[in-house]
Amino acid sequence: MKIFAAQVEEGKEGKDGKPSVGPVYRNLLASNGFPSVDSDLNTAWDIFSMSVQKYPGNRMLGWRPFVDGKFGPYVWKTYKEVYEEVLQIVSALRASGAEPGCRVGIYGANCPQWVEAMEACNALSLICVPLYDTLGPGAVNFILDHAEIDFVFVQDKKVKELLSPDCRSAQRLRVMVCFTSLTAEQKEMAVQTGIKPYSWDEFLHLGKVNEMEILPPQPFNICTIMYTSGTSGDPKGVVLTHETIATFVSGVDLFLDQFEDKMTVDDVYLSFLPLAHILDRVIEEYFFRRGASVGYYHGDLNALRDDLMELKPTLLAGVPRVFEKIHEGIKKALEELRPLRRRIFDALYKYKLAWMNMGYKQREASPLADLLAFRKVKARLGGRLRLVISGGAPLSTEVEEFLRVTCCAFLVQGYGLTETCGPTTVCFPDEMCMVGTAGPVSVYSELRLEEVPEMGYSPLDDPPCGEVCVRGKTLFSGYYKNPDLTRESIIDGWFHTGDIGQILPNGVVKIIDRKKNLIKISQGEYVALEYLENVYCVAPIIED
Repeated sequence: MKIFAAQVEEGKEGKDGKPSVGPVYRNLLASNGFPSVDSDLNTAWDIFSMSVQKYPGNRMLGWRPFVDGKFGPYVWKTYKEVYEEVLQIVSALRASGAEPGCRVGIYGANCPQWVEAMEACNALSLICVPLYDTLGPGAVNFILDHAEIDFVFVQDKKVKELLSPDCRSAQRLRVMVCFTSLTAEQKEMAVQTGIKPYSWDEFLHLGKVNEMEILPPQPFNICTIMYTSGTSGDPKGVVLTHETIATFVSGVDLFLDQFEDKMTVDDVYLSFLPLAHILDRVIEEYFFRRGASVGYYHGDLNALRDDLMELKPTLLAGVPRVFEKIHEGIKKALEELRPLRRRIFDALYKYKLAWMNMGYKQREASPLADLLAFRKVKARLGGRLRLVISGGAPLSTEVEEFLRVTCCAFLVQGYGLTETCGPTTVCFPDEMCMVGTAGPVSVYSELRLEEVPEMGYSPLDDPPCGEVCVRGKTLFSGYYKNPDLTRESIIDGWFHTGDIGQILPNGVVKIIDRKKNLIKISQGEYVALEYLENVYCVAPIIED
């Protein structure tokens, strides 16, 4: 049996009221201690600025302009062009009174302006605070106040929500910059609220006529505060330093170096998961590290296939619901085939799966099956896909196995939280023994299970099960302005995730349950059932 993780400490029986804990596991690359981090890579600003020097003419950020009533082909900004605009934003922010440590909100869908605002924060040692409203209608109002945000970059569609009477905390804002342009009415409303409004072009112009130097961060400086669902109702702010993000990116370098297939500057990522979530953020950071390209979806998830066909990405990352829809679409197309062709597809599927289960690589398992049947599935996903990543919630074994066989690309699952700076476990490509699991622990993390007696889970049983606890170099610093919750979550250096895991004999982690009374739906969002019951019970037609 192949082993995928190194056990570096024995488990311990619980005593004196303390729970039992299981063995401590590390990545095989860290079995004798964490590897040294790239000495040139200490901050998120280093990731971007080094790539500007190495790959100035490479395509960096792509989007589809709306022309003549429809979305056109992708247009691109190079690393050098993005860098020049970032410097203009830095100058404009400094001219507007921004100083290192100020909090800057970014509110809107993924687009080049989002990333340019983020990189300007990195260049000026500002703290980037993503805003998003899926946490509830009052979340943006809460975050503006809680994080003490002074400056905000906002998508035109979100300006109305920001300036609405319900968003009382907007009154504390000094400057609002729209990703595109503002209407005369919006500008008037902003001025009445005490906010200085700018269109994107106006803010860039302000930077052009007030050139100022960047003020790069130190590794220990806060890079971002990302707000996630809180069990008490209010979102909680996860503090991530520059060093944490840079270390994570170094870890991905080491992890990918193990495999034959290497990432190149020609790789293209289709970004549609929110940049306000950690998974998309760290994937984009890694693409910038490698001088590769990121293309943004045009805003309609139901028409994602148009973007796939237009961009032809090599990497796709999503939550299970996205891959369930792809699976459903392929199954529906199969049902429309004649019975004979359907039987041929099924036979080729079983044939290729059998060879993959015997240890053959996906691309070598059955080139004939790929040619006759599965290349059409690959074509539906743009035709160039090399890697598919599923995260946010467990992907069903049926869907994972089906896509591993049919999409002619590597498909892996991972597990992580905002608090672990993204994936803290990730599967290996071409390892069918990992189907239905979240993979082994990542390079700069340690993982163990802790007993949960009230649920009957013990890490010293067979199989070992318990609450997943993580420590290491890619862990968050704490919850912003919430030391009590930080102390409750991080005990003796171990972050308690609230998820129940099982460690398989080969060192691979499987997530099997949730400790708290929350469920995670397939879009990757947490839902508090108790809160929902309280809402529903207010309705007169609901008895129980």
